[in-house]
Amino acid sequence: MKKKLKIYLASPRGFCAGVKRAIEIVEKSINKFGSPVYVRHEIVHNKQVVEELKEKGAVFVDELSDVKDASRPVIFSAHGVPKSVPEEAKLKNLTYVDATCPLVSKVHRESEQLNKNGFEILLIGHKNHPEVIGTMGQLPKDSIKLIENKNDVESLKTDDFKKPLAYITQTTLSVDDTAEIIDALKNKFPNIKGPIKEDICYATTNRQSAVKEIAAKCDMFFVVGSRNSSNSVRLVEVAKKAGCSNSQLMHSEKEIPYNEIDSSNTIGISSGASAPEKLVLSLLNSIKKDRKVSIEEVVVAEEKVVFKLPRELI
Repeated sequence: MKKKLKIYLASPRGFCAGVKRAIEIVEKSINKFGSPVYVRHEIVHNKQVVEELKEKGAVFVDELSDVKDASRPVIFSAHGVPKSVPEEAKLKNLTYVDATCPLVSKVHRESEQLNKNGFEILLIGHKNHPEVIGTMGQLPKDSIKLIENKNDVESLKTDDFKKPLAYITQTTLSVDDTAEIIDALKNKFPNIKGPIKEDICYATTNRQSAVKEIAAKCDMFFVVGSRNSSNSVRLVEVAKKAGCSNSQLMHSEKEIPYNEIDSSNTIGISSGASAPEKLVLSLLNSIKKDRKVSIEEVVVAEEKVVFKLPRELI
């Protein structure tokens, strides 16, 4: 007889509104313009999504210089791009569609406004993440400085800044870690200006809250998502901090650890904002082969956010 296993399913999980919009932009562009349609960088950080879009007629390139046919449209990924990219597209006479998540665009506008108002800007984020590259690329070099952790805050000197100081953040960070960095900044620079509405997006916050709700009850925790997906990697960290030390990222190359599952009585499952729900269902079905599974979905928020498509695709 199969051994019982309780699974807590975190909700919300999986696709956020920005990811849904970005994927729809690629699909609608292929329908409207025919294939191929070029996409600069992975549209979202998920291998399965990218592979499916390739099958439909998308060609993924690293840079605009890799576009072989200038008569075909190019789509910019959901993570946003530096200002230099649309400028280069115009110089090359490329048609482009911008799939930047509107919540990332909000941070871009914020940074430009702060810069215009004479602030020096600190960006809390992860070096070399495409979103950080895009945000830093909205402004002239040296007018925005990257802060990755509390040590970076400690190394800042009050004399380094001649103008008023403000901070903005990447949208997919750990809510708790970022709060610690912000506290450190406020202690050091009591007059530092923060965003009117915080930059970490609703989807990141909700997914982390759902994981926190269930992690302590679990012997194991799985986050379905890609290794280069910032929000997925953060969910693993959040699960560990919230009380489940055996928390793992289930990416496309990872084998399901049946031995560990076999010695567990309770498992938590969530998925990153760029992971399709079918990957979660596939994991559940694999586990169900050997165990008598009961599932409890733990809902911490209802997400009704929908972002409009760019005008040229409506």
